Formats: sequence, C-alpha cells, structure tokens
Amino acid sequence: MKVFLLKDVERVGMAGQMIKVTDGYATNFLFPRKLAVEITPENEAKFLSKIRVVEKHKEVVATKTSMLAEKVKQLELKIKRKLADGDKLYGAISAGDIVELFAAEGISVSKNQIEFGKSIKTKGVHEFTVKLSSTLKPVCKIKVLAE
Repeated sequence: MKVFLLKDVERVGMAGQMIKVTDGYATNFLFPRKLAVEITPENEAKFLSKIRVVEKHKEVVATKTSMLAEKVKQLELKIKRKLADGDKLYGAISAGDIVELFAAEGISVSKNQIEFGKSIKTKGVHEFTVKLSSTLKPVCKIKVLAE
C-alpha cells in the first residue's frame, strides 16, 4: 500500500515522503496514530504537489538546524554539584539539568533530545548527544565541577 507520511516515523521515513508499506502496518499503526494517509490514484497528484512544498520547507529547516548544531557543538556547558568521596556526585546529571543549561544559553531543546552514552556521575568533562533531527546529532561537552 502506498502512503504519504504526515510525520517522521523512525526507521520508516520522513514527513512528506510517499512510501510503500504493508497493509497491516498502515491500517494498524500508521493510520490510527495519524502518521500517514493512503494514496489512491485520485489523490496522488495532490500529494505530489505537497511533496514539493515539504521539500522546500525541509531545506529551510535543515539550514536552521545545521546552524543550531554548530552552535551546540561549540558550547562547553559547566555545572557545579556537590561531591561525595572525591570525584563522585551525590546524584547523576539528568537531561533536565542539561535542558536548563541550554535555556540559559538561549537554546531551546527538550529532554527527549538529550542522549547519554552512560550516566554522568563523576566530576570532569563528559560528552552527550543532542538529537536535533534524524541526521543531525551533534556531540556536546559538559564539565562537572565541585561546588
């Protein structure tokens, strides 16, 4: 079945794409969640014109996102926390803490965009990923200091 994706679906496709999926996947997953609509011979031309509009919009968003990615890469965030037994923190640094640090720098990201390789529980410099889009995932550094 041919469908037009209304939203990005991980491991399937990006919003604005026409793709072929199995009938069951479309009717049981994509359609109920309003992630896609079915393409019929009657409405195919309409969706082809929508694809052109979506492509232009994606170009604009991609340039803005890539500029944001460069800004995020160059930042080195610093956070002060209380330490126990030398270098260990009392608690781990959370995604919420990092979102607040970005907000202080004027960058708006959400908690689910922050990805840790492993939890940050010691002082020092640590790396984490900010998932801005499916292709842009800049690595940022955070320096944990003693309070």
